[in-house]
Amino acid sequence: MQPGSGSFQPPTAAPWAGGAAPGPGAAVHGPISGPLGPPPAPLAGPLPVVALPHDFVLPQKRITSREGLETFARSHSGQLFLAFIASLSRAVEDRKLSDECPLSPTCAAIVGVLERLAAWVEDIPPAQQQARYGNPAYRFWQEQLQAHVGELHAAVLPAHLAGAAGELGPYLLDSFGNSSRIDYGTGHEANFAAWLFCLARLGVLTEADYPAIVLRVFNSYLSLMRTLQLRYWLEPAGSHGVWGLDDYQFLPFVFGAAQLTGHKYLRPKSIHTPDVLAQFQHDYLYFQAVQFVKTVKKGPLGEHSPMLNDISGVPTWAKIASGLLKMYRAEVLEKLPIMQHFLFGSIIRWAD
Repeated sequence: MQPGSGSFQPPTAAPWAGGAAPGPGAAVHGPISGPLGPPPAPLAGPLPVVALPHDFVLPQKRITSREGLETFARSHSGQLFLAFIASLSRAVEDRKLSDECPLSPTCAAIVGVLERLAAWVEDIPPAQQQARYGNPAYRFWQEQLQAHVGELHAAVLPAHLAGAAGELGPYLLDSFGNSSRIDYGTGHEANFAAWLFCLARLGVLTEADYPAIVLRVFNSYLSLMRTLQLRYWLEPAGSHGVWGLDDYQFLPFVFGAAQLTGHKYLRPKSIHTPDVLAQFQHDYLYFQAVQFVKTVKKGPLGEHSPMLNDISGVPTWAKIASGLLKMYRAEVLEKLPIMQHFLFGSIIRWAD
């Protein structure tokens, strides 16, 4: 397949492809649509802060059917969560990872938490085994996380919100993969985004933090997850194989395309130039993610990641950024195998 040939379509029609027909492996149903067709791209917007005092609860799974997916998609919480992702994307337009970025005490504390989790990896070597994937030593890392989740939240939450730790804990615990299956995927990544969303709803993170949330916090999270993936070879959870954007993550492409919007020289097709990827992977999440894919997969990009190859033929980053936001909703937040594990409590409310 030629770079950016445009001959591949994802399981649901590409948001930038003018409604072209789905390709092989197409889902039985597409994105949730109303009477006027698929909803537009998610719009950025401010988040309302939870009023205090507040009764926090232990979050639970609620989505068990297609109808449950539709309920969440149309709910106030569902729309706020998408607006949060869109706002983070807008906050990093035309900004590099290497740019100066003010770090609030809360963002610095979260980065410190992620660095602490990364240090545990060094203390827990992989077990000797013949199988490549699913190293059981990962379970010891998860046990550390379980044992210290309370104090990790104490480092982030102010004293008057200490009671929120019980509700936020399950989101953080499910952000780094599943210890039973030893796997990781976009659902776990969504839980980390949900944890950040809850902190924003509580006012612990503010709109002024949004650039740092992506450029510092989320980048640190990606670094940790790639370390865990390579150290313990986590299985991809619910992978679409070649029909998916990536086996493990989605948001670095969303935020990375936003970073590159309006760039004077770097074009989507630049991902096919090794020197460009090597030079700019430390500045742009999109190039960083493509470089990681090329590191863990062998062969031409058009063979092992045809969707990424196809996207490279789109003329502008702005169109890719908009399309990926729509695709994130359709391929992550509207997929039952992923969202049946999503948690709802008093902050991310069910059917509010």
